[in-house]
Amino acid sequence: MSNNNTSSNRAAVPEAKGALNRFKFEVANELGVPLTDGYNGNLTSKQNGSVGGYMVKKMIEAQERQMSSGSQAQQTQL
Repeated sequence: MSNNNTSSNRAAVPEAKGALNRFKFEVANELGVPLTDGYNGNLTSKQNGSVGGYMVKKMIEAQERQMSSGSQAQQTQL
């Protein structure tokens, strides 16, 4: 299976890398996961997965709110 030199850990928008990293630590803190800057091999897959999963959940919720407010603004313009 070829991966075509792509990495699933590469930011789609490189300029967002710092913000995503801060967001990761914010989520880890909310969940009580002792994430550190650097090596985190002492964390379980469940701990790491919970951080990533919750990040995705929060990003989807934020996008839904943005889309919802955008559609409301469009309806008032009609």
